[in-house]
Amino acid sequence: MKLTYKEAGVDKEAGYKEVQLIKDMLKKTYKEGVLSDIGGFSGLFQLDAKSYKEPVLVSGTDGVGTKLKIAFMMDKHNTIGEDCVAMCVNDILCQGAKPLFFLDYIATGKLIPEKMAAIVEGIANGCIKGEAALIGGETAEMPGFYKEDEYDLAGFCVGVVEREKIIDGSKVEEGDVIIGLPSSGVHSNGYSLVRKIVFDKMKFEVDEFIPELDNTIGEELLKPTRIYTKAALPLIEKFNIKGIVHITGGGFYENIPRIVPDKLTANIDISKINTPEIFHLLAKWGNISEKEMYSTFNMGIGMVLIVDKDEAEEIIDQLKEKNEEFTLLGRIEKGEEKVSIW
Repeated sequence: MKLTYKEAGVDKEAGYKEVQLIKDMLKKTYKEGVLSDIGGFSGLFQLDAKSYKEPVLVSGTDGVGTKLKIAFMMDKHNTIGEDCVAMCVNDILCQGAKPLFFLDYIATGKLIPEKMAAIVEGIANGCIKGEAALIGGETAEMPGFYKEDEYDLAGFCVGVVEREKIIDGSKVEEGDVIIGLPSSGVHSNGYSLVRKIVFDKMKFEVDEFIPELDNTIGEELLKPTRIYTKAALPLIEKFNIKGIVHITGGGFYENIPRIVPDKLTANIDISKINTPEIFHLLAKWGNISEKEMYSTFNMGIGMVLIVDKDEAEEIIDQLKEKNEEFTLLGRIEKGEEKVSIW
């Protein structure tokens, strides 16, 4: 008996069909600098180095974590890719980088072209929101390694920043103002705890309607992570932003200290945060302490900016002008703990 690759579980024709389905999606993300087209062995992007004195490339990579399980349970796959882009793009924004391009990696037990195309649709939409060109990727069919109806997803983003404009928190000082940009919900972190609360403890199904949310629990938990390029990049380009924090896994307590120098404290007044109802419900359902919630979730603030007190008013005016919601969270003060939440 002569075996073929298809009989071993890998359908090359399905891969070819996927490429045809996603071609137009990729082209919608293209921007100046893209030199390659889909189908090559790698993606090509020409950096406009003349626009920078000392350009520094900034890279970030991430996945979506166990939020993927929600997509599997709902059999809805056209938004999860947006989460993958957000996790990478938001990270490089923290260094002051302008996103340039993005690549994705999808591994699955069985390649179903329409499902893969739905995932890439979300990635492409995320790239448009993040102002990054989707210039390449890889879809790996791995029978026997992944379940047929499941997949994993990861991404890689590259941006550029002027060396003298790199944001690393080293210039943060006493008196600086802390501004929070709202999240769209749970984003893509803490889902191991979320799933334990929602499905193991509360025994909900994904289509369970939750009156307080005016939504099913599945729809609420699958809301895409907000991408902050359009809100943050104009501020980065115009003002002296001293620190930026992407509130991901570890919440406030782990992420904010990463950009606060020694002997200083980020004093955060959480009473000013308009916390989405999903977080109140998770805390109630799981009997979770306030500190644990702020140590795990974004609690309604997905990105934190630390700005000079002398520029704060002008920055706030620009946010208002752009109809961007924000919260004045507090100030940087002297102290031993790098973050104080009250």
